Amino acid sequence: MEAPAAHNPAEPGPLGDRVKNRVEIVVNSPEQMGELGRRLAKLLRAGDLVMLSGELGAGKTTLTRGLGAGLGIRGAVTSPTFVIARVHPSLSDGPPLVHVDAYRLGGGLDEMEDLDLDVSLPASVIVVEWGEGKVEELTDDRLQVLIHRAVGDTTDEVRHVTVTGLGERWASADLGVLSA
Repeated sequence: MEAPAAHNPAEPGPLGDRVKNRVEIVVNSPEQMGELGRRLAKLLRAGDLVMLSGELGAGKTTLTRGLGAGLGIRGAVTSPTFVIARVHPSLSDGPPLVHVDAYRLGGGLDEMEDLDLDVSLPASVIVVEWGEGKVEELTDDRLQVLIHRAVGDTTDEVRHVTVTGLGERWASADLGVLSA
């Protein structure tokens, strides 16, 4: 993996003045995507919201599998597309992982509110695939993970991952450890 590209929090980014911390990582295989998830899990704690964005097949669920392994949760992490959300309890004293796939949900907050994520958030790590425009109101402190791959080239395993920490929770977090 390549070294992170530092973001100057004093400069407004695409997410405006709320960008506190950003790292860019090149991932060369699904195994490296899983490893990135395991490293990211070491930074997470109960109350954290992680939003995953990227094209179909970009690696959002693969990253979440790595998160689950790093958090030590019970059960296999699979895409929750048809059940919308899965709760994976911790095998130890860590927080459960709530894995949400908002792909089939409408753009409004009504359907997301039905999932009661605001109730689960304080005690869980919540990962939402396709959550952009749907879960931002849950908390000002969140990680936004954008996974980009070459569109149309399904054989290309190289992914460009941008992890952006928003809010005070992530202002001083060492996101550079993600590219180690």
